[in-house]
Amino acid sequence: MKTLKIIIERSANMFGAYAENVEGIYGGGDTVADAKQSILDAIEIMKKEFTSENIPTMLKGEYEIKYFFDVESLLNYYKGIFTNAALEKITGINQRQLQHYSSGLKKPRKPQLKKIEEGLHLLASELQAVELV
Repeated sequence: MKTLKIIIERSANMFGAYAENVEGIYGGGDTVADAKQSILDAIEIMKKEFTSENIPTMLKGEYEIKYFFDVESLLNYYKGIFTNAALEKITGINQRQLQHYSSGLKKPRKPQLKKIEEGLHLLASELQAVELV
């Protein structure tokens, strides 16, 4: 199945979103949910307003939408949920380095991106296994 890759980024006053692999699909809003809805609205407008010849090939037939964050936006979006101390514990990356990533002062290299992603996925799978009594 085709995958429409949507990148979500945080700016100074909003969240922006765009399709990485289809030109002309943009959205934005005050929250991530608003940005995602804006993207869905943009896709619907494209499907309704464009002729069948002008609709991007990706939007013809079946496709799935996957959302991706850049590290700075992700860390800022979840700042109220994950402290740098908590992120250090689950990723093994020191708090100062995480602060540099969340402020945009530094960009993580691929191995650091992988550590952050794997740490978050491990936490998510552990939380999914929790059953309360």
